[in-house]
Amino acid sequence: MRHPLIRMMEQNPVVPALKDADRLDDVLSCPCSVVFVLCGDILNIDAIIQRLHEGGKKAVIHADLVGGLAPKEIAADFLQRCGADGIISTRPSLVRRARELGLLSVLRFFALDSKAVSKARSEVDAGTPDMIEILPGPIPRVIARLSSELGIPVIAGGLLEEKSDILAVLGAGALCVSTTDRRLWQL
Repeated sequence: MRHPLIRMMEQNPVVPALKDADRLDDVLSCPCSVVFVLCGDILNIDAIIQRLHEGGKKAVIHADLVGGLAPKEIAADFLQRCGADGIISTRPSLVRRARELGLLSVLRFFALDSKAVSKARSEVDAGTPDMIEILPGPIPRVIARLSSELGIPVIAGGLLEEKSDILAVLGAGALCVSTTDRRLWQL
């Protein structure tokens, strides 16, 4: 079954990635419905999530980047208690636990070389994510290959600098893009 947040990202394919809590107001003023949170710690992540929810946004938290959070499955339970709507991680076990909890589960994957790209299938099988985020983003050929081979929605993230980058990866098969570049949040 397809997670409901996937439809929301499909409708607004530029997903702001918040890497600094001081930029929260900027995210709240953009026309998105989902925000990737790449900052915070165990003392403030609940407040960040609450502010996003108050602003009508869904919060997908990059668990690996939350300060003080252990890289264990229980981190997904903690973030769910904080109100997270989804979890991003490079750890398949954490992604699998997020999905078990009904959260959107995104496996972040670095396509550094051909060996890493070939390993994508085993990572997806281990984590059974709802989506996979491929970094760096502006590699349409790899995005086309993996979106076809893996059969799950693909997010392109990292190094997207121009509207043309976004159009290229969306055209290659990415469902949406994530970017920390505020200039692109309004597209």
